[in-house]
Amino acid sequence: MEAENSRPDAETRRIRRRWHLVYVGLGYTFVAIGAVGVVLPVLPTTPFLLLAVWAFMRSNPEAAAKLLNHSRFGPLLRAWHEEGAIPTRAKIMSITLMFGAWLIVLWRSNGMLLPAIVGTILVGTGTYILTRPAPKKKPALP
Repeated sequence: MEAENSRPDAETRRIRRRWHLVYVGLGYTFVAIGAVGVVLPVLPTTPFLLLAVWAFMRSNPEAAAKLLNHSRFGPLLRAWHEEGAIPTRAKIMSITLMFGAWLIVLWRSNGMLLPAIVGTILVGTGTYILTRPAPKKKPALP
């Protein structure tokens, strides 16, 4: 009797299968966006690869392991996944690029509303980045 109750019914399996496909699709979509970010300097790569690892952990552990063991991005992804850490050099690069992007918004805007909104978002993001610990092991940066 308990074996019947512990076995998922057809509807539950169908729902799990749908979510599995959603996570797989998200994983590959984030990898594709991250790959575009390798070529385009204005699009970050690592956040999308972090999202891909998150999605693959729920759907395709082999793909997640491939990303975590990647020669170039693996150390950064592992540092975040294992420790929630961001290397100091990556922090400096991201804060510098965010400040540069904000200066461009300030320069190209007619008023102060847009720069104020963008600046507020970037200050919040920068604060979050700066408050993350540095990894205990030094990962190689891309």
